[in-house]
Amino acid sequence: MAKMAASLVESGEDAFRKMFRFYKRRNPPPDFSDVIDFSKGLSSDKIVPAMLDPSAVSDVEAASVGLQSVRDWRAFSLQGYPGFIFISNPFLLGSQPFWVRQCLKTYSQKPNVCNLDMHMSPSDTQDIWGKSVHSLSSPHSGKRETKTLLDRLRWVTLGYHYNWDTKMYSANHYTPFPADLHLLSFQITAACGFQGFNAEAGILNYYRSDSSLGIHVDESELDHSRPLLSFSFGQSAIFLLGGLRRQDPPIAMYMHSGDVMVMSGQSRLLYHAVPCIILAPRGRTALEMEGCNLASPQQDHSVVEPVSEKDWAVCSRYIQSSRVNVTVRQVLGPGQSFPDTPSAHQRTDAGLTVGYHNRASDGESENRKRSSSCDSVDTAET
Repeated sequence: MAKMAASLVESGEDAFRKMFRFYKRRNPPPDFSDVIDFSKGLSSDKIVPAMLDPSAVSDVEAASVGLQSVRDWRAFSLQGYPGFIFISNPFLLGSQPFWVRQCLKTYSQKPNVCNLDMHMSPSDTQDIWGKSVHSLSSPHSGKRETKTLLDRLRWVTLGYHYNWDTKMYSANHYTPFPADLHLLSFQITAACGFQGFNAEAGILNYYRSDSSLGIHVDESELDHSRPLLSFSFGQSAIFLLGGLRRQDPPIAMYMHSGDVMVMSGQSRLLYHAVPCIILAPRGRTALEMEGCNLASPQQDHSVVEPVSEKDWAVCSRYIQSSRVNVTVRQVLGPGQSFPDTPSAHQRTDAGLTVGYHNRASDGESENRKRSSSCDSVDTAET
C-alpha cells in the first residue's frame, strides 16, 4: 500500500485524492490487490489483534442486540492508527436483517429527517417504506421503472440532527434517538473499553452502486473524546483511512456487511472516504444468502425480532444493489451543553463542499448546485 501511495503522489496531486480517484474509476477497473480484507484475519503485517473486554458485556446482553459473544468477535487494529478498531461482522446469524429493516423501514420515518424533506412536503415523506413497498415487491418488468421514495433516499439523521449547511448540531433540532440503536452502540463501545457511551446523533447513508463519499474528517461533535461507530450493511465498499492531514496517504480496506468500525483517540479525527461500492456477483451478498431466520431462540428482553418474509423480500431486493451505512456518535461530553454562539471548530468541517445537503465527493461530483435532483449528488456520511 505504501508503494502504491508513493507512486500516486509523484504527479503532484496529494496522495489521498489520487488514491480516491484510483479506486473510484470504472474503466479500467482498479486493482484491489492492496486492499486489506479483515474477514481474512491477520492477512497483513499492518493488522494486529485488538484487545476487547468480554467481561463488560455478558453473552445475554450481546445476544439481545443480535451480537455474538464478545469472546468470539474478530477485532483488529492497525499499526500506526491508534484508536482504530475494526470488528469483522460480530452479528449472530440471522440478526443483520433486523437492522437492515430498521434502517429502511423504521429509521426513515418521521420525526427523523431525510434528504427528501428538502424538496417534498412532510405528508409526502411520512411513510417512505409504505409508499415504496409495492413497487419493490413486484417482479422486474424489464421496462424502465420509476424510482420509489426508498430508491431516492440518500440520508437520514437521528437524535441531534446534523445541519448540512452549517455543519453543526443544535439543542433545538432534536428528536429521540432510537433506543435499540443506542443499546447496540452501547454494547459495542463497552466491549471496546468505553464505558457510558451515550448515542446522541446518527447519520444513515444509503449508497447506490455508483455512490461515493468524499474525503472528510468528523469534527462537528463538541466532544471528540468519545468514539465514533460505523455499521455497514448490504453491498461491500472500499474505505480509505488517512491521517491527521488531508494530504496524508490513506490505507484501503474492505467494509463488508455486518462490519463495525470504532474510531477513537487519535483516529477519531483522521481523514477518511469511501470511493466506491463493490457489488457481489449477481448481487448475492452473504447477508442475502443467510436469510432472515434467527439462528438462536429469541430472548425475553431482546430488541432483535424476526423479520417477516414480506419485509425481507423488500429489504433483500434493495440491498442487491445498495449499501446502508450507519454512523453513531456522542455529541456532548459529561456536563457539556451547546454554546449560545457556534465555536470556530463547529463552523468548519475540513473544507468540504455541500451539494444539496449532501457532501459532494471532493470534486468528483459535477453537480454541486442546490436543485431538486438529490439523486445526482454523491452521498454523505459525515
